[in-house]
Amino acid sequence: MVSTLMTPTEQTTQSLCPVCLKRIDARRTIRGDRVFLEKICPDHGSFSVRIWDGEPGFSTWQRPKTPTHPAIPGHAVEKGCPFDCGLCPEHRQRSCTVILEVTDRCNMDCPVCYADSRSAGDDPPIATIEGWFKAAFHVSAGSNIQLSGGEPTLRDDLPRIVAMGREAGFDFIQINTNGLRLASDEAFLRDLKDAGLSSVFLQFDGTRDAVYEKLRGRPLLATKKTAIEKCGRYGVGVVLVPTLVPGINDDDIGNLMRLAADHVPVVRSIHFQPVSYFGRFFHSPTDGDRITLPQLMRLIEEETDGVFKASAFSPPGCENSLCSFSASYLVMPDGDVRAVGRSAGTCCPKPIPAEVGAAAAIDFVSRQWRAPQSCCGTLSPRSSGSGSNSPDTMDLDVFIQRARTYLLSVSAMAFQDVWNLDLERVRDCCIHVMAPDTRLIPFCLYNLTSQTGERLYRP
Repeated sequence: MVSTLMTPTEQTTQSLCPVCLKRIDARRTIRGDRVFLEKICPDHGSFSVRIWDGEPGFSTWQRPKTPTHPAIPGHAVEKGCPFDCGLCPEHRQRSCTVILEVTDRCNMDCPVCYADSRSAGDDPPIATIEGWFKAAFHVSAGSNIQLSGGEPTLRDDLPRIVAMGREAGFDFIQINTNGLRLASDEAFLRDLKDAGLSSVFLQFDGTRDAVYEKLRGRPLLATKKTAIEKCGRYGVGVVLVPTLVPGINDDDIGNLMRLAADHVPVVRSIHFQPVSYFGRFFHSPTDGDRITLPQLMRLIEEETDGVFKASAFSPPGCENSLCSFSASYLVMPDGDVRAVGRSAGTCCPKPIPAEVGAAAAIDFVSRQWRAPQSCCGTLSPRSSGSGSNSPDTMDLDVFIQRARTYLLSVSAMAFQDVWNLDLERVRDCCIHVMAPDTRLIPFCLYNLTSQTGERLYRP
């Protein structure tokens, strides 16, 4: 399904009806510097949602790739995308990250929850999870693993699950967590580290308690900071993961960026997730309820007074270009930050094999999101280190060592919901949830809910 350029202002694709989940034709319509996804269901009428606006321009934001189809498809093509995930032979990218949901239980009841987790329920047995690891290695060896839920730290045997993943052949294993238990149970965190935990994907929505009270139902800032401190104590890298909701924390982006930079090298990355309307948080959103990727890039620059410039961000080399952006910054001894690597204006116009982009993404996440090897054991927030404050005069060996340790990656992922779902983007997805029957499902499809709460894949 390759989009066809119809006119200079219109591209065809396919989507789903938000009401009945029927596959329908759609088009990306460009009006000035704004792009809309428009579709018409014969039974439920027309829908339009803004998907891009302003700089960087939609037409220049691209990193074309030649498809990589699954070497071992998990489902035949029968009904067509998006109803044959497994992955089907027509999917165009391998798994970069495989998510295993090891529990449905959670110790919170957040108003915003993609997984719609609950306080009670049965966890999948260890033998089942062992089978998931084997299945993931069979179809996608070399992928990074994220253990999620629910809240995975509710399982007392989580260290055993981490060790099981390492034994199955996966080098990078991360947990997706709210951080409550990590902040309060050092022995548990130590056991996770000893078992081979690489990284913590920490829910971190803001720098003030008012944000947590609205998004999570209680003040949590002190707990979140304690979780970071404890992870540093045991040499576990942290990725801060803010869910951004207009009117709630979109004015806190600059503060989040500064907090992340101040906590390098414990904090390895900040990974923004503009809110998507699925899971427990589904309703018919307006354009004002959304934050587009170009909006977010500009907000990052504006709220940091130009320190983190929008021009430093690049499209992804792994997933679809409309799904994410990223940049890397070196935090200097004096607290200054310097963008490193390629900027958006220098993106390669020639297609690369999707497999090459996936391999690069897997390697970068595995290296950057874990604690730096140069900091054995305990990590502490940014310190002055040695050498000049300027990379122009810093001794080369000192500069290389600092780049290995004090690099902060900044990224964002724009998940799709039923209103802005673009099947072209879905087929390029590299973040896959393992369903209970071991099929791999693109993250957005697994969590997708219709306007009435109907689901495609999540049990």
